[in-house]
Amino acid sequence: MALTGRAALIAALASVPVGVWDPSWTGILAVNAPLAVACACDFVLAAPVRRLGLTRSGDASARLGETADVTLTVSNPSGRPLRARLRDAWPPSSWQPGTETAASRHSLTVPAGERRRVTTRLRPTRRGDRHADRVTIRSYGPLGLLTRQGTHRVPWTVRVLPPFTSRKHLPSKLSRLRELDGRTSVLTRGEGTEFDSLREYVPGDDTRSIDWRATARHSTVAVRTWRPERDRHILLVLDTGRTSAGRVGDAPRLDAAMDAALLLAALASRAGDRVDLLAYDRRVRALLQGRTAGDVLPSLVNAMATLEPELVETDARGLAATTLRSALRRSLVVLFTTLDAAPIEEGLLPVLPQLTQRHTVLVASVADPHVSRMAQARGHTDAVYEAAAAAQAQSERRHIADQLRRHGVTVVDATPDELPPALADAYLELKAAGRL
Repeated sequence: MALTGRAALIAALASVPVGVWDPSWTGILAVNAPLAVACACDFVLAAPVRRLGLTRSGDASARLGETADVTLTVSNPSGRPLRARLRDAWPPSSWQPGTETAASRHSLTVPAGERRRVTTRLRPTRRGDRHADRVTIRSYGPLGLLTRQGTHRVPWTVRVLPPFTSRKHLPSKLSRLRELDGRTSVLTRGEGTEFDSLREYVPGDDTRSIDWRATARHSTVAVRTWRPERDRHILLVLDTGRTSAGRVGDAPRLDAAMDAALLLAALASRAGDRVDLLAYDRRVRALLQGRTAGDVLPSLVNAMATLEPELVETDARGLAATTLRSALRRSLVVLFTTLDAAPIEEGLLPVLPQLTQRHTVLVASVADPHVSRMAQARGHTDAVYEAAAAAQAQSERRHIADQLRRHGVTVVDATPDELPPALADAYLELKAAGRL
């Protein structure tokens, strides 16, 4: 039970005349005894909270930055009407700062034998699973003096998915893809191309593309057209070690890498290629294989939702071995990792020949835009020192990128906003060159 502010206020106001005219125990008892009786009656008339039936429904997932509505149905099986205040508790990361009180507390009245619904609107600030905590209900009597209070556990989980903000680049990349593959076929056959179709010869076509057998069967001269090969295999490898926990802007590097990976997966699946996912640091955190083109993007988003950076050093040898086991035939391996000197020189470079011997390797790294701004700072002594430090950091990243390129690796190093389209362009260039 809980005493309301109304009861406390009445008791305080009634004590004033007692203290002035009759400051005795008899006077205090004469005032508070009726109040105590009224509180007891109010408690008895309040609807019981232990017998209430509570069920949930609503959204089970939402993208980061969007809202999720979870509905709580309250059934009152008792013979007394329920007048209550309800608190639907969720983890703090389920709300925007400062909005929890307004969003989680509800007032409701449920007549005897009926049910009512209240909706809690969540706006999560972090990826992952958000589990509902306790539902606390405070039932008021008709006088509003004393309340019944109880707690119920009503399980529900909302999975917060990556926001995929880079999807705005998908239409332009698909347009370029249509120019590249079968919709705008070429007459020149090269490495990484496959036969597309026959069409009628027009003046200016390369005579070497004429299909003489088809020409013999028809009354017109037919020429062959070609397009880049489809059904290539792409393995997205997310390094979830300690370097992925470094914050770039307001989010970890891992989040920016996921956004770029989702854009590449959407583009590659539209191009007819198969996309798999591997997340690894010292063990496999996520492995997604064999998804169809229509299912690959939802599966990737769902698998990435619960990934978090681990504060351990990535085992490069284990990463390479797991990659080779996951990609049995020649594939494009896209490794999302850092270009910091120590992890690359001591970890990745020694095992890189194992990967490049069997696969085409592309390294995608998230650059910090703050470093670029520091490199341009001038005007006072501190700014000059910051610019020198930033220039040295940029020089080290370029040196590491050059080392990787000497091993035949394609390197994409860009800021979080620029990385997704830059990675998509690199994929299209590799596809056009027949290197997949």
